Amino acid sequence: MSNSKNRQFLIAARPEGLVKESDFKYVETPMPEPGEGEFLIHQEIVAVEPALRGQMENRANYAAPLQIGDVMRALGVGTVIESNNPDYKVGQRVQGLFGFQDYLVSDGKGMVSRIPDGVAGEAALYVFGGTGFTAYYGMAEVGKPTPGCNVLVSGAAGAVGSLAGQIAKILGAGKVVGIAGSDEKCRWLTEELGFDAAINYKTEDVAARVKELFPKGLDIYYDNVGGEILDIALANLAMNARVVICGGISRYNKSGPIEGPKNYFNLVYSRATMTGFIIVDHVHRYKEWTEIMGKWIADGKLKYRIDMLDGFENLPKGLIRLFTGDNIGKQLIRIA
Repeated sequence: MSNSKNRQFLIAARPEGLVKESDFKYVETPMPEPGEGEFLIHQEIVAVEPALRGQMENRANYAAPLQIGDVMRALGVGTVIESNNPDYKVGQRVQGLFGFQDYLVSDGKGMVSRIPDGVAGEAALYVFGGTGFTAYYGMAEVGKPTPGCNVLVSGAAGAVGSLAGQIAKILGAGKVVGIAGSDEKCRWLTEELGFDAAINYKTEDVAARVKELFPKGLDIYYDNVGGEILDIALANLAMNARVVICGGISRYNKSGPIEGPKNYFNLVYSRATMTGFIIVDHVHRYKEWTEIMGKWIADGKLKYRIDMLDGFENLPKGLIRLFTGDNIGKQLIRIA
């Protein structure tokens, strides 16, 4: 084992505009060795999400700073292959903030947890991880769907949006519409996931379609993109609407001042609320949500799709795909 190399991608530059492969530096280092009370993890699958770009710039005040030369942060799943820790046996499957690398040493503290038996690594990184619970908490407990309510989801073919729309339907929403960036994505939403309609923002007049589909306004808008589409939603709120701010992918690649929503005062006219949240504030409830969403999956009510890339060299490309709209569902990279 001691002769094995540990492949890593380090942060080479703060991203300007779209994240680029040149923002990362590939290196090979000796495989780490576990000390007393530690164990060695061989990582197998890495997950990427849009928020990682903000962390590369240190704009995310909920995450520890990343410096130039640090291993790129990311969630991953792997297997314990050596252990000096009685709580983590060889063969134990684990997940945590493992980063863009093959191997790492942990003492079991911090963001490392065991993967329950029967849960696939892909599901652990998606439905039963921060992404899935973001969708659940944001829709179920911030959006609060009521029977027959009208729901619009932006970024609906992404990892969070595709689950959030389904959760709205499960909880009794009347009409759920998703906004996505291709006809293929729109068909997936309506034909497989049960969305009532979908809007292709690249080929359709989004403002006109929202007004057409929701003549009485939106009760819930689940926002993953911000920008112009957020303004359109704010212009079409029903009385006492709830706007859930989950993500703002339209702003992540912009430099300089970010323009705020132009229609924000419609929140006053509609007696509406607009609420942001960070899922790390609610990790104590992950077990509860795993049971709820696990039952929905077992009953066939909740479906999910993995967009898997193969190859360690594709780690930067996997992150970039989130901003070019090439992925459908949860973007993962298999590195082992």
